[in-house]
Amino acid sequence: MLEIFIRTLPFFALIGLGYGAGRTRFFTPEATAYLTKFVFYFALSAMLFRFSATLSFSDIFDARLAAAYLWGTAFVYGIALAVAFWRRQSVEVAAIEAQCAAIGNTGFLGVPMLAVLLGEEAIGPIILILAIDLIVFSSLLVILVTGSRDGRMSAGVLRTVGVGLLKNPMIVSIVLGLAVSAAALPMPRPVEDFLTILGNAATPGALFAIGASLASKSAERLTVSGWLSFCKLVLHPALVAAGAFLFFPTTPYAAAVAVSAAALPVAGNVFILAQHYGVAPQRVSAAILISTAASIFTVSAVIALVAP
Repeated sequence: MLEIFIRTLPFFALIGLGYGAGRTRFFTPEATAYLTKFVFYFALSAMLFRFSATLSFSDIFDARLAAAYLWGTAFVYGIALAVAFWRRQSVEVAAIEAQCAAIGNTGFLGVPMLAVLLGEEAIGPIILILAIDLIVFSSLLVILVTGSRDGRMSAGVLRTVGVGLLKNPMIVSIVLGLAVSAAALPMPRPVEDFLTILGNAATPGALFAIGASLASKSAERLTVSGWLSFCKLVLHPALVAAGAFLFFPTTPYAAAVAVSAAALPVAGNVFILAQHYGVAPQRVSAAILISTAASIFTVSAVIALVAP
C-alpha cells in the first residue's frame, strides 16, 4: 500500500497545487472555469479520442464487467435514495445525493491516474465505466429531477437526456474514436502527434482544475456530506467488488480496474448539475471536498487490496 500511496502522491500534489492557487486567489474562479473548459472540451477529449481510436469495441465492452459495475453502482445508488427518502427529502434532493454516492471523478482523475498506476490496458475498462456513468446514471438524474418537477415522464424529458448526451464531448470523443477504429482508418502521423500533445495536457490540467475548483467549495452539512463520502469511497467500491469478483466474475485485472474506479471521489460534474437544477449545491460541494481529501488515503488502500 505504501508504494501505491507514494505513486498516487504526485496526482494529489497537483490537486493540492491547484487548491493553493485557487485559495490564494492567484487563480480566480473565472480562470478555473476557463481551464476546466479547455480540459473538458479539448485536452481530455483529444486523449479519449486517441485512446478509443486505437481500441476495438471488444477491447472496451466486457459484458460481465459492465454487469458488475452496473450492479454495484445501482445498489449504492438505491441505498442513497432510500436513506434520503427515510430523511423525508424530495425526489430531486434524493437523486442528487444518490449521484454523489455513486458517480466518481472518472474523467478528470480516473483516466490519467489509473492508466499510470494500473497500465494502459486499463483504458478500455475505464472508458466502459465512464460511458456507463455518463449514459446511464447521469441520464437517470435528469429523468428523476425533471420528471418529478413535471409530475410525469414526457417526450421533453427524453429529448433533454438525448441532447445532453450528444453535447457531451467525452461521449462524442469515445464514439468518434471507436468509429475510426472500426473503419480501420489510418491516422496520419501529424494528426496523431497533435492529439498526443493536446491530450498530454489533460492530466496536469484536469488535476490542477480539480484543486482550484475545490478552493471555492464549502464544508457545510457535514453529517450528510460525510455519509455521502462514505458511500462513495467505501460502499461503492465494496459493492462493485462484490459484483466483479462474486456475482459477475470477470478477469482479476478488469475487476481491479472497476473497483479502483469506483473508489474515486465524488465527480465535479455532480456539482454542476446541482447548480443547474438548483438542488442542494452546498451539500454536493461539501461531499466533493470531503471525499477528495479523504481519497488521498482511501484510493491507495483500495488499489492495494485489489491490484493483481
